[in-house]
Amino acid sequence: MNLVYNSDSFAVVQITLQRDDAPAPEGAAETAAAPGGYEIVDKFAKKGIFIEGALALRFRKGVEALAQAGEPSTEEIDDYIAGYTQLAQSPLVLH
Repeated sequence: MNLVYNSDSFAVVQITLQRDDAPAPEGAAETAAAPGGYEIVDKFAKKGIFIEGALALRFRKGVEALAQAGEPSTEEIDDYIAGYTQLAQSPLVLH
């Protein structure tokens, strides 16, 4: 797990899974084929969502596009993430 973003509104954790049957190739976390995804937590709504596959790839490319356009503000990043948290149905549970 890797915390990739944390604001007052959202937290985003990148989760990369390694398969048991084969060692992870060099740079596996950077490829679309790497199993895993992103857990996005909406702190105000107290809900979270896990995205993987094509949706996770789209999320990452959108974040990269924001970064390439310049230094995005926290509000710009939060607005982008909010588009994904609208799908969140899982309430947060503290273990």
